[in-house]
Amino acid sequence: MEIIRTVTDLDRFLQPFRDRGKSIGLVPTMGALHQGHAALVKQCVGENEVAVVSVFVNPTQFNDKEDFRLYPRNSEADCALLESIGVTVAFVPSVEEMYPEPDTRVFDFGMLDKVMEGRFRPGHFNGVAQIVSKLFYAVKPTRAYFGEKDFQQLAIVREMVRQLALPVEIVGVPIVRETSGLAMSSRNLRLSEEQRQKAAEIYRSLRLSADFVGEKSIRETLDFVTNRINQIDGLRVEYFDIVDGNTLQPISDWNDSAYVVGCIAVFCGDVRLIDNISYKKIENQ
Repeated sequence: MEIIRTVTDLDRFLQPFRDRGKSIGLVPTMGALHQGHAALVKQCVGENEVAVVSVFVNPTQFNDKEDFRLYPRNSEADCALLESIGVTVAFVPSVEEMYPEPDTRVFDFGMLDKVMEGRFRPGHFNGVAQIVSKLFYAVKPTRAYFGEKDFQQLAIVREMVRQLALPVEIVGVPIVRETSGLAMSSRNLRLSEEQRQKAAEIYRSLRLSADFVGEKSIRETLDFVTNRINQIDGLRVEYFDIVDGNTLQPISDWNDSAYVVGCIAVFCGDVRLIDNISYKKIENQ
C-alpha cells in the first residue's frame, strides 16, 4: 500500500490507472478507523481495481473548535488497518495541502441542509461539500463510498454530485453496529464503558419505535423515543426527527411518504452521537 501526502503525488500515481481504464474507488474518512469504516473499505476494494482511502480531519466541517481538537487521530493505526484490507493508496494530506488558501465556495442545497444536523451545526455541510469535492477532483473516482449512519451527509453528497455534474457513483453502505446495537463511530472512543452501555439505549429506543408505524401517530413516536432516552441519566436528545428519506423534510403522518426515516442526535455526556432508522422504504430506493 502506498501512503501519499500530496495531491500532486496522488495524481501522478493514479494517472496510469486512469489511462488504462481501471476503476477507482474512494472512501473519504476522518481517520480513527473502526469496523464501520472497514465495511466501506472492503466493499470499495471488492468493487474496484484501485482503492483509495483518504484520512483527513477536515477543519471546515467543524462548527465547534473543541470538537475538532478532541476528534480522535491515529494515522499509524489507520494505515495498518487499511493495508490489512488491501487498500491501494492511503491519502493522508495536511490541512495546508488541502487548503493552500481559504475555500470560499458556498453551496446551496436548498432545504436539505436546513434541518437536523444543519440546524444545529451551521456551516457543517458546506465544509463537507468543500472537502469531498476537493477529494473527488483529486482522485477522479469511479465510485465513492459513504456510511448510511451519516444519512443527511449522504443526501448532501449526492446533491453536490448532481449540481457539479461529477462522473462518480455514490454508494451508501449500511450502518455497522457494536453487539449492543450502538452505531460504530470514531467518537465512541471517547465514551467510558458505562457510557457505551447507556448509549446503546439510543438504537434500542429506535427499534422499539419501529412497531409504532401505522399504529401510533408521528407525534407519539417522537415523544416516545425522546422521553425514553432523556430518562436515562447522562443522555440528552438534541433532536429526533421523522422525515421523508428523499427530501429530509419532517412529516406529520406515516402516509405522507413511502420512504420514512427517523434521524437522531444524542449527547452522551459531552460526546455527540447520531443514528437513524428506516421506518418505511420503497423498492429501488
